[in-house]
Amino acid sequence: MPLFHPCSSLQDSAPLALPLVNKQAVLAQILSVLTAELAALTRAAQGAFAAATDPDSKAENKYDTRTLEASYVARGQAQRVAELQQAVQAFTAMPAATQEPGTAITLGSLVTLALPAEAAHYFIGPFAGGTEILHEGAEIVVITPASALGQKLLGKRAGESIPLQPGLSAKITTVQ
Repeated sequence: MPLFHPCSSLQDSAPLALPLVNKQAVLAQILSVLTAELAALTRAAQGAFAAATDPDSKAENKYDTRTLEASYVARGQAQRVAELQQAVQAFTAMPAATQEPGTAITLGSLVTLALPAEAAHYFIGPFAGGTEILHEGAEIVVITPASALGQKLLGKRAGESIPLQPGLSAKITTVQ
């Protein structure tokens, strides 16, 4: 993820925008990452559940908390599995159509920001904020409308600027 420097200013030559991309391919990549993460976490959750319920892991004395700790891990992993399942379902249901020029940023928008010396690409998704993919040589980060950046971007259009930090703003170069 790009670093922001409050003393930086936009250079005369703006960073290149992400060329028009097939949002269906971007969604497919995001789904692939989430599905792989879901499969790995499901296996880990099953292992933690097995450890928590294994008769051999019964406490040997009153200070032995292995079973209790394993049950906490199993519960946390089960919750994360449920969150990832919800994310996979939400991304599967998202429309992949590219937005018309001049359209405001909404859920499902692919946005390019011109930052000092670079461009940053974001996909506004319903879940899985922080998920990163590499598409056609460009890193695309999923952000949610609940994130600080997501809140600043929603409703904006290409050509507008948003504040990032005191003394630093970014220009929205493309909305797809």
